[in-house]
This record gives sequence, structure tokens and C-alpha cells, in this order.
Amino acid sequence: MDRDKAIDEIVDVTLAAGSLESITDKYFSHTRRAVLADGDCAVTYAVFLRRRVIAALEPAIRLIRRLVPEAEITRFFEEGDIIPSETKMLEVKGPFSKLSEVETLLLQKVGLPCVCANNAYEMCRAMPGASFLDMHARHASGPEMNLLAAYGASVGSDTAKRVSPDVKGFIGGSQDLTAPLFGATGGLGTMPHALIGYTGGDVLEALKLFVSAVENSETVIALVDYSGNEVQDSLRCARWFYDEARLHDKGKSFGVRLDTHGGRFAEGLQYESSIDIVGQWLGVTGEYNIVEEVLGERAFHLDASNVLIDHVRRMLFGTGVTAASVIQVRRELDAAGYKDAKIVASSGFDAQKCLVMSGAKAPIDMIGTGSFLPETLKETYATADIVNYDGTPRVKVGREFLLE
Repeated sequence: MDRDKAIDEIVDVTLAAGSLESITDKYFSHTRRAVLADGDCAVTYAVFLRRRVIAALEPAIRLIRRLVPEAEITRFFEEGDIIPSETKMLEVKGPFSKLSEVETLLLQKVGLPCVCANNAYEMCRAMPGASFLDMHARHASGPEMNLLAAYGASVGSDTAKRVSPDVKGFIGGSQDLTAPLFGATGGLGTMPHALIGYTGGDVLEALKLFVSAVENSETVIALVDYSGNEVQDSLRCARWFYDEARLHDKGKSFGVRLDTHGGRFAEGLQYESSIDIVGQWLGVTGEYNIVEEVLGERAFHLDASNVLIDHVRRMLFGTGVTAASVIQVRRELDAAGYKDAKIVASSGFDAQKCLVMSGAKAPIDMIGTGSFLPETLKETYATADIVNYDGTPRVKVGREFLLE
């Protein structure tokens, strides 16, 4: 399945749930019956969101074309364009009796992919040198949301690459279902923690099982936080890959994935030692000087309560996957002669964390993320209003801007 077919799959999954009348809001079905009884008319719907997004409208457009082929669709932004908040993005003109029942499904297909596209765009721009892997699947509600979110991420990634040619962007997803949206032939992924637990907690034994089970994988990634020994397990797995199994001679590449739980420091680190590690990496001395180097001096005036600055400190020096833990593993791998080993980082990588990691020059080769998903569902609420009835402009008070 190619990308074009994957977009059509979104519509297929939606309509597989039941008849149009069974999956739309009931008041729209009532409206259809009232209009048919009193006399149909041609209407024009205008669609917008209340926040800035990136246009990822193709799923919504294909849905309309499937359900109301005679509808006239006018888009005011091309796929991948930045759309300011409360700006009309689409107009759909057609018979009121047919478009009424489609409104619910139309709006479902607009908000989520557009917000995901915007978030993915910001993340890719923040860390242009890192590749991104879509790992949102477990946080979604099923195949329809998986496809919509992944489509949005792929559009945002493409936009980032157009704006900044040095951006690597999203290279794949964790599901076969969504892989074509990123130009991949199948889902990508590392071993899960569960496989390590299956071996009694030995990441190296789990890695060997993983390699034997996935023989066609070109990249071998060890998940090294299970036992809390991020550094030592990274070195053990690298030593086996390069020196014992010599899998690099067979064209395979190696990496480690850091996914340290946010409730503890990575192996060998505490807050003060993390400050020293990041400071040495950047050539800056002192906690506050490091934060200023990462975010710029104006950051100290953004939040009088220092909530933002404290959040940034945690990403740099705190628990979980931090700039310090990434730098520490990179230094240890390099010192042991494994400079070709890649570092994959996951756990809470949203746009803000990507900005902080970029400012700290954290040596991350790939980011596994589902954090391009909207932080709150309310962000995705799209709205449609009828702005024209049989050629007469008309809209409810407060939405006059849609007439422009």
C-alpha cells in the first residue's frame, strides 16, 4: 500500500463503522429530513480551527468526495501550508440535504491531523539533525486515529523539510498500517521492555533473541534502561555487536535506545553531576549559565514564577531521559571505540523537549515519539458554519469573518 492508498484507507475505516446516519450527530439527520420535506437548497460550509495549524486536509476532502461527489470544494491553503488561528481553511458547497449529515465526519477528519502536522513540524525544525520515528500508536484510540495522526505527522515533517533542507524529519512509524505515509515499506521498532523481562532482565540476551527473530533488520537497537544500567548495558551490547558477533561486517548498524523512567536518574548520574556533564559538553560553567546558553537570556523573563525554567532544568539535568544522560552514554560509547553506535531517545519528546535538547546540542540520532499528538483533545476541535444559502450570504453573529 502506497501513501495515496493509505489516505483512502482513512475513509474506508470511517465508513466501515456503519451507515452515515448511524455515525453522524442525530440533529444533522433530523435537519436532512426537515430540509427534504420543505425544499432543498444549496449551501456553503466554511471550516476553521481556533489555533494555528498546518493544513493536512486531504482525508477530509476525500471523505466529502466519497460521500457527496457533486460537492464543490474550495481550499484556501495547500497541504502543508501554515494556517493562522480562526482562519477559513475550506469551503464546501452542495445540497443541504446531503452535506448536513456529513458535517460530523468532516470535522472529525480536520482537527487531529492538522494539529499533529503543526506539532511534528515544530519538533522537526527544533532538531533538524535527528530522524523521527512515529511511536504514537499505543496512545491512540485505534486504526482511524492512527492513520489520521500519522498522516498529520508526515505532512508536518514534509513541510519542515521544505522550509529547512537540513531537516531529516520522520522516517517511519511503528505500525505497518501507517508506514506508507512515511514512504516506508513496513513498521519500524526496537525491542520492548517486555522482551527483556522475558529473559530475566538481561538486555543482551534479549538483543540476541531480537536479532535472530528479525534477521532482515538492517538496524539493531538495544533498549538499555530496563535494569537501570544505561551505560554498562550500552557497552555490553555494543561489544557483542561489534567485537563478538561482528554484525557491522554484515551491513547492519547498531544503536541504543534511552527510555529512562522519569522517576529516576540514569545510571551514575545525580543532579549536580548532570550539570557538570552538560556544562563540559557546551563549554559553559554553572547551572544558570548553562540554561541561559541553551535557551537564551530572554528565557528568564518568560515566566516570573520560574515554572518554565524549572521544567527546562529537569530536561537538562533531572530524572528520565535528559541531555546529561544522552551525553554521558555518547561519551562512554566513544571512549570504548564505538563511535558508529547511534543513540535513539524516547520518552516525552514534544516540541519543547526537542528545543531544549537542540539547545544543549544533545547527540541524538533518532527520536521515538508520540508526543506530536495534541496535549488536549480540545485543541483539535474544528468548526463548520454555513455561510451561504442559495446564494445569500448568512452566518450567525460572531462568525462574520467567515464571509470574507
